[in-house]
Amino acid sequence: MQFKTIIEPFRIKVVEPIRRTTPQQRQAALEEAGYNVFLLRAEDVLIDLLTDSGTGAMSSNQWSGMMRGDESYAGARSFYRFEAAVQEITGFKHVIPTHQGRAAERILFGSTVKPGDIVPNNTHFDTTGANVEYRGGTALNIPIEEAHHPSLIHPFKGNMDLDALERTLAEHGDRIPLVMITVTNNSGGGQPVSMANIRAASEICHRHGVPFIIDACRFAENAWFIKMREEGYADSTPMAIAQEMFGYADGCTMSAKKDGIANIGGFLALNDDALAQTCKNMLILTEGFPTYGGLAGYDLEAIAVGLHEALDEDYLHYRIRSVEYLGEKLTAAGVPLLLPTGGHAIYIDARSMLDHIPWQEYPGWSLSLALYLAGGVRSAEIGTVMFGRKPDGTEAPADMDLVRLAFPRRVYTQSHIDYLIEVITYVHSIRERISGVKMVEEPPVLRHFTARFAPVGGALMG
Repeated sequence: MQFKTIIEPFRIKVVEPIRRTTPQQRQAALEEAGYNVFLLRAEDVLIDLLTDSGTGAMSSNQWSGMMRGDESYAGARSFYRFEAAVQEITGFKHVIPTHQGRAAERILFGSTVKPGDIVPNNTHFDTTGANVEYRGGTALNIPIEEAHHPSLIHPFKGNMDLDALERTLAEHGDRIPLVMITVTNNSGGGQPVSMANIRAASEICHRHGVPFIIDACRFAENAWFIKMREEGYADSTPMAIAQEMFGYADGCTMSAKKDGIANIGGFLALNDDALAQTCKNMLILTEGFPTYGGLAGYDLEAIAVGLHEALDEDYLHYRIRSVEYLGEKLTAAGVPLLLPTGGHAIYIDARSMLDHIPWQEYPGWSLSLALYLAGGVRSAEIGTVMFGRKPDGTEAPADMDLVRLAFPRRVYTQSHIDYLIEVITYVHSIRERISGVKMVEEPPVLRHFTARFAPVGGALMG
């Protein structure tokens, strides 16, 4: 007999208390943080959905694995267990550990990108694009047309525009050191990429003699969507699907803080011997020796276990369904979302929900502040604050103004999700009272992490 209730496929062994605050305390916390949720103290947050990066709960197997961590500077046993896990899943020849995903990006682009180069992607995330631009390159986003329409339903809305990729390579091939594809497409709403799209993009790149690299942060979630939605994969395991995905690529960058279910760590994996050696040389300069790469041996052990746990079908079913459930309830309540729901997060369409706030007053940022003030929920703006500032210093509206609520892995339960539904639907009901914000301090790069703001008119909620 089949039962409808999807339960968490784990038992809770250790608990961490969370602290309730009053609206007055949250208002004071926002003022102290310059109306930037990144600058809030974590203890002042009730439900923390700022990111799913490094915030998950590790399993008993991961903790036990950490106890056997070999902290030798060079050639530690823990590295070889880590390397074997990565190679089993990806098939790549060279595995280079890093302290997190952005370090892998910096090393890869530092070894391949020069001023004037172009790096196409379905959609670059913030650190990926920033690392390309830091090298003087252009981070080019070429998602499919359907990705620009939040309410439009498409099973693989994270796909790359293959015609645009073909044109870009034909016109600028000598300026393109590599092509990336992000699975799932985080900045595009956590939307999956189909195997057919990955295969076709790979063929186009290789026909033009350009390496094809996967940003693999959420490879397991993408594999699950392929199993559920793409013809011919229903009987395949997530492991087999992941192995096929990586088989079309020449390498990958990975933040193991996502689908490695670890609190820190990442890697760069490559097949090209010469490029891998160049990257290892840079790794030694800034991260550490190639068999630890800025990580402790116990971190390597946790990742080696977590990469396999992320491919477990019961875990993936529960995780994707939990996000889908939240999306269904909010859609029924009239809250505008980017649809269909992604794997690791829901994305509220703030530009639609707060249509009285002009883009210059950052509706996504304003909504993230309102969610915290109303219910102690921390989220992240994926919009004009994050992506509106151009390399030449000008400002323009982002493609979309979204608010992402990203779920840490194996941390929150059904009652937490039901509480979120109450908070979000309440904020939606008073949306006309929410004001925009103005930026009063701004760093030169990745401004959303440390910029400071003030409500337009003096109060966030009238």
